[in-house]
Amino acid sequence: MANIEKRTSKDGSLSYRVKVRLKGFPVQHATFERLTDARRWAQHTESAIREGRHFKTTEAKRRTLGEMIDRYMKDVLPHKPKNQRNRMLQLSWWKTELGRYSLAEVSPALIAEHRDKLGRGVTSRGEMRSPSTVVRYMAALSHAFTMAVKEWGWIDDTPMRKVTKPKEPRGRIRFLSDDERSRLLDACKESNSTYLYPATVLALSTGGRRMEILGLKWQDIDFSRSIITLHETKNGERRVLPLAGHALELIKNLAKSRSSDCDSVFPGKDSKSPVDIRTPWENALKRAEITDFRWHDLRHSCASYLAMNGASLAEIAEILGHKTLQMVKRYAHLSDSHTSKVVARMNEKIFGV
Repeated sequence: MANIEKRTSKDGSLSYRVKVRLKGFPVQHATFERLTDARRWAQHTESAIREGRHFKTTEAKRRTLGEMIDRYMKDVLPHKPKNQRNRMLQLSWWKTELGRYSLAEVSPALIAEHRDKLGRGVTSRGEMRSPSTVVRYMAALSHAFTMAVKEWGWIDDTPMRKVTKPKEPRGRIRFLSDDERSRLLDACKESNSTYLYPATVLALSTGGRRMEILGLKWQDIDFSRSIITLHETKNGERRVLPLAGHALELIKNLAKSRSSDCDSVFPGKDSKSPVDIRTPWENALKRAEITDFRWHDLRHSCASYLAMNGASLAEIAEILGHKTLQMVKRYAHLSDSHTSKVVARMNEKIFGV
């Protein structure tokens, strides 16, 4: 039999404490913010006990979601240095919202309720959180639950399986037209920053990400083979970027004036960290009168130019470092003319027309 107790906290918020008692079985209890969730859980739990299905373990009742997040931050996050700061912010939000609940009390309905609250929230820039941001917050919590299931044995299954992710918008495609590209490169040449123009050309030429470009070391560049080897990438795999044409010339010119005690291709003032080109970049965009364009769009521009010059989706994926073709399908429509030529050549060969 289930008993639901209404509780009021010091700040005036309401919660509902549920206890399910059936003769011959341990008492099951959970807390919910909504009465409907409490009733639903009580019915489900009673049915599960009567039908002999497994219910929450003692460890799940003893451990809180806050403890799970703390252990994840301590034992797992140090091995994910690239995304550590964002993951800590994301997990801290979940801990603030749900950290007091035991793992046995954290239901899919409870997580879904806070997923929606997260989506209604406002960022530090005063903007509504995007569906993509909410998905990343959910991914951080989901991995913590996965560790609690697979390695720590705190719970039998993750509630995230039954929580729907928000639908993300289609990937943004913004690339420079020929006129915009010419104006931007001229503006970068006029910049007070020595490194803005070569870094921009390198990004357009190779499709490298911002920190892949700005974090380059001289030992990463093989001039004899005209390649750049990226050892630290977003997906964790080594990637090789071809160096050709104007980009190669610019890097060779930088090499002539490099300091013997500096390993960075684009060093900052202290020669240890990469140069900060945010202000010079924004000023160059203003001088070139280019709007709605970010540094990452240089990568989109490179991919778009490759597609328009006949590169296959597989080739674009290899150059950009994507493991699957899904991310580069957004450029497929740009290679329509190339596809038409291939079909035309095939028809000419087999039909003689």
